[in-house]
Amino acid sequence: MRLKICGLTDAAQAHAIAGLGVHALGFICVPGTPRYVDPTRLATLTCALPPFVERVGVFMDASIETIQATVRLGGITALQLHGEESPAQCARLGLELPGVSRIKALRIRDPQDLTQVRAYHGVVDAVLLDAWHPERAGGTGLTIDGRWLVDFEAGMPWILAGGLTPDNLGEVLDQLHPDAVDLSSGVETRPGIKDLDKVARVLSIVQRHSHATA
Repeated sequence: MRLKICGLTDAAQAHAIAGLGVHALGFICVPGTPRYVDPTRLATLTCALPPFVERVGVFMDASIETIQATVRLGGITALQLHGEESPAQCARLGLELPGVSRIKALRIRDPQDLTQVRAYHGVVDAVLLDAWHPERAGGTGLTIDGRWLVDFEAGMPWILAGGLTPDNLGEVLDQLHPDAVDLSSGVETRPGIKDLDKVARVLSIVQRHSHATA
């Protein structure tokens, strides 16, 4: 199981979290949101990270040109698409940006929403399941009802997000078996600033569950 910490805005924290052994760091590339970093600042956050750490740019309904420019300037190695990007748009991004992985985020309001996953088979590398919110696309602290996911089969790697914290993650992973988990607000002191002790606790929980299921 892998761990992604999302919504980083501070270079020293990005380096410290990478040093703990976190597998992927997420950077919000959506203007007007609390954790937004522009491409120039993004470059300062990613430039000295270890090469084995995935640098995930989070976009929402951005143009292909904007995504391409951000990937080039910001050192992004993976895309997380948090808007209404269609399977066709995801496939085109794969052609335009070979070697850059694609994660499609889906906001889950009820069990029926899980059927959306099928449409993205073969055009993304993974799906991320986040809790639905009427106005915000992520970082809300809301959780998905775990009962909907007990027997969930994505047919591809899947990432669990939404309302995860050091206090509830262990219990969640006792019931569910995602390929990765994604935390942002659950390890923050304020938007964009992480509590490194909480990150370390989360990493320990992930490692413990990884060993238990190996």
